[in-house]
Amino acid sequence: MRSLSFLLRHISVKNTRIVALAIVLIFAENSIAQEKTDSELFQTLKELDAIIFINGFNKCQHVDLEPYISDDLEFYHDQGGLSIGKDIFFSTIKQNICSNWEYKPIRKLVEGTLEVFPLYSNGKLYGAIQKGIHEFYIKEPNKEMYLTSTAKFTHVWMLTDNSWLLKRILSYDHQSP
Repeated sequence: MRSLSFLLRHISVKNTRIVALAIVLIFAENSIAQEKTDSELFQTLKELDAIIFINGFNKCQHVDLEPYISDDLEFYHDQGGLSIGKDIFFSTIKQNICSNWEYKPIRKLVEGTLEVFPLYSNGKLYGAIQKGIHEFYIKEPNKEMYLTSTAKFTHVWMLTDNSWLLKRILSYDHQSP
């Protein structure tokens, strides 16, 4: 730090601003933890989001998402409360999401809202936080799908034996259109 102040005293004011800007940019670049959308981690978790919601929620193909759900899953929902465990998670989906095809909820990820933040321990990737905004619609026979709510979500994924498991779900800030 002492050498930096010495350097700044001996360069012009214009150059001082350039050096200060460069320092800010270096620290800003290093402090950004969000994954780039073209990274392998981001793409992997985006694919897992699709498996969970397109296959599991929208199409009710639960066998597709079962390998990605932790046995001790915790699901925090701002309207439905807390549910704990993989079995309760699937039971709730079957009862509330997949039991009535005449009035079927559909989930859509809001484009551009997905973010992924890696979790490291001693430099080794052990998990990730995934968050975004999604919209929920109702699909009824002979009607256009219609929006019922928008909400935020946060998922905590754990990397265990080279496999991703969804460990925690937060679904919150549900807003009616």
